[in-house]
Amino acid sequence: MKKLAFIFLSALILVSCEQEKESTYTTNELTYNLYQGSDFDYTGKVQIKELLNGDLELTLELSGSKDNEPYYFPAHLHFGSYDSADSPIAFQLDPVDIRTLKSVTILGQLSDGSKLKFADLNSFNGHIKIHLADSGPEYQVILSVGNIGANDNSPQAFKREDMTVCSPYLN
Repeated sequence: MKKLAFIFLSALILVSCEQEKESTYTTNELTYNLYQGSDFDYTGKVQIKELLNGDLELTLELSGSKDNEPYYFPAHLHFGSYDSADSPIAFQLDPVDIRTLKSVTILGQLSDGSKLKFADLNSFNGHIKIHLADSGPEYQVILSVGNIGANDNSPQAFKREDMTVCSPYLN
């Protein structure tokens, strides 16, 4: 009888704990592909979720070689398509950790002074680039890239040879 009471009490605690967890997200969510941008074999996804306060959370998740030593790949949200010359940086994203191949960023005010909302995503003209390094010749190496918003993100539309390198400067 004591075992049955213990199991019942444990189940009740688990259920009540799960009910206390409130989501920090709305149901609005989009996912875009990130394509291999160089000889380094990194592809992935960017997931954009709307927080209850209206902010956007961008999660970058790459597939490729991990390492146990700390190293971070710089990542940027850019205005324009990945194949547009002189696409300024709209927002500097949190770097991708080579140990987990993940990055999570809460998007703030963009470099042009605007604030991107979920309702604006379908008309946003942008892309994401993940670099090998934050300076030097390795900055020109794009590990992974993908259009977001109004720009075509399909595998059929992606042409690595049309990708442009980006300026390391904010707009």
